[in-house]
Amino acid sequence: MTSGAQMHALLPYNQYLHQFADYFQQGDMESNGKFVTKGGQRVNYQTGPIIWGAAGTNGQHSFYRLLHQGTKLVPTDFLAPATTHNLIRNSLHHRILLSNFFAQPEALAFGKTEAQVRKVRIALPILPASFSRPSIDSSLTLSRLLRWVFEGNRPSNIIIFPLLMPVTLGSLIALYKHKIFTQGVILGINSFDQMGVELDKVLANNILAQLGKPEDVKGHDSSTTDLIHYYHKYKKRVNGVWI
Repeated sequence: MTSGAQMHALLPYNQYLHQFADYFQQGDMESNGKFVTKGGQRVNYQTGPIIWGAAGTNGQHSFYRLLHQGTKLVPTDFLAPATTHNLIRNSLHHRILLSNFFAQPEALAFGKTEAQVRKVRIALPILPASFSRPSIDSSLTLSRLLRWVFEGNRPSNIIIFPLLMPVTLGSLIALYKHKIFTQGVILGINSFDQMGVELDKVLANNILAQLGKPEDVKGHDSSTTDLIHYYHKYKKRVNGVWI
């Protein structure tokens, strides 16, 4: 995991992989989201990262601004096939998709400096007076320039493969599972110890037995008790059955 980073974004440029990040939210965070080492000591460092992401250009119109210009360091993995299964317009749509796939890591790595922004903004063509745009001249202030600056130096991995096939998907899953195991070894935690998931299950079973009647609710903190009583107050009966 990149030093100082607490998150890791998986960004597949292929609709068939649109749930790839969801799958490894479970695989990674369930395995390495622990604060106790294999030896039973509390760690004094960050363990498993927060895993998230979305497919292709949907993410570009959603959260990429934070990746490029935000204050949080988010290492990213970009995944894409060189060849598409959908040969629409001689694969034109796929080439457009791949152009974004190649451009995003380049922008994250190298960004755009203040000098580059100043050069581009000053070189913009003259527009009609009716077109509303801030004045662009040599006195353009740094505070205004910074809105277009990309600092760069944002880490990413680029994974490109010939064609998404069952064996390719299996290889990708194996790659990320091996990453989870290796990271667990480095962190000194047991990635396969699942004892910590029992608490909410025990509590849920106790609460389930109390959802029949308000007088059964007991043994909880005041907030949880009030929430369950709210449920009892507003639950409805449909065809003789409480829902």
